[in-house]
Amino acid sequence: MKNIITFFILSFLIFACSSKKEGNMVVQGNIKGLKKGTLYLQKMQDTVLVSVDSVKVFGDGNFKLTDNVDSPVMYYLTFDGNTTNKSILFFGNEGTITINDNIELFGFNPEITGSKNQLVFNDYLKINSKFQNQSLEFIKKEFDAKKANDTDLLEQLEKDYQSLIRRRFLFTTNFAITNANSEAAPYIALTDLYNANIKLLDTINNSLSEDVKNSIYGKRLDKYIKDIKEKENN
Repeated sequence: MKNIITFFILSFLIFACSSKKEGNMVVQGNIKGLKKGTLYLQKMQDTVLVSVDSVKVFGDGNFKLTDNVDSPVMYYLTFDGNTTNKSILFFGNEGTITINDNIELFGFNPEITGSKNQLVFNDYLKINSKFQNQSLEFIKKEFDAKKANDTDLLEQLEKDYQSLIRRRFLFTTNFAITNANSEAAPYIALTDLYNANIKLLDTINNSLSEDVKNSIYGKRLDKYIKDIKEKENN
């Protein structure tokens, strides 16, 4: 009887080890200062955020997660599965991606290597952050102008703000066209130009390489543009 129980225990352990999730993308790295917790690898599926892998971390902050990637898409590396609290957004692709970060500033400025689309996206974020800072300055100026009841200044601020939006749209469009061979291009168009003039979206869509056009975000951008045109024609 004892031998039978031992056999079943060993069989269970072998099955548990062999059933470990595997995929063509490996996400590994270290979260400095993470002594205990669970890291989740998540992505959007039909507008719902789902967990595709998870790992419990004890002591040293090292982790390894996997998934199968057919086309480069955005992933979330989350702490305890809560994206509103602590998360790292990164472009996933086939191969090994290394993410190093600090638990105290988790998601603020992670080191991510192994993803060529992430490099393109990082370049975009650096410049786009300047536009975001300028937008925040306009909000403050508008608040002060309203408080002072300065209607002339409010009108001028509105004109200047619209000019800023146009410059940001043109910058984003030019950036996407310049990086038309990267899946980051249609992703940026979908997330930051969804309310832009349809001509700008069309220009980006027409500039994409064939591989990018056939990617997940490439197909979504094409469908998004077609849906807008269909509504405008009705």
